[in-house]
Amino acid sequence: MKKLIRVSVLALALTAAVSAGVFFTLRSESHASAPAAYEAALEAAVLKKGSTGSDVKTVQSKLKRWGYYSGSVDGIYGSQTKKAVEYFQRKNGLTVDGIVGKNTFAALGMMSQANAAGGGSSSSGASGYTDSDVYLLARCIYGEARGEVYEGQVAVGAVVLNRVKSSAFPNTIAGVIYQKGAFTAVSDGQINLTPNQTAINAAKDAMNGWDPTYGCLYYYNPVTATSSWIFSRETVTTIGKHVFAI
Repeated sequence: MKKLIRVSVLALALTAAVSAGVFFTLRSESHASAPAAYEAALEAAVLKKGSTGSDVKTVQSKLKRWGYYSGSVDGIYGSQTKKAVEYFQRKNGLTVDGIVGKNTFAALGMMSQANAAGGGSSSSGASGYTDSDVYLLARCIYGEARGEVYEGQVAVGAVVLNRVKSSAFPNTIAGVIYQKGAFTAVSDGQINLTPNQTAINAAKDAMNGWDPTYGCLYYYNPVTATSSWIFSRETVTTIGKHVFAI
């Protein structure tokens, strides 16, 4: 009887050991495959030479609309697309590698793709805009109007947001700001300066609905403006040194 009990106990112990071994093996394999799965997902979220698909088309379309790309919008990430991405990165203070990762996605206004690539942008609390939207708008305000009164800084932010809403302009903050020739701060590189808290606050106020321009799409300094076309726009208001027009 005792011998039978000892055999039964041994059998149970062996079964438990085998089960534990199998579980350990499966768990080890699972953990071993996790980094590979993560790397594969990250790789899929990044666009580079050889990539294809709708996201590539979106990048090509944006860059073409803003004057960085002159090729076909065909969804194929070839040498010409890579050069256009490098041109965009160089002009906008990004790492020039010809690869569309989280920072370049964000600069292009492709926030869902930026998050997929590891951007992790969160809501800023300013009417649902992301932190990167707030920061980019603040950079534009700082580059364009840091010497203006506070209301004038909010007004510049409001013009950007009014353009986003208008069918005549790109439909993202990044698209409006980086549209070729749209803002002096982009052309001369001041867009890459670090904004102060005043500019950040002005961006948030504009995003929360304050529009001192009453819907204007344009502004200019009449002392320094060189385009005769801008003087033909209907003036709505003047704030500080800037005339705001539609």
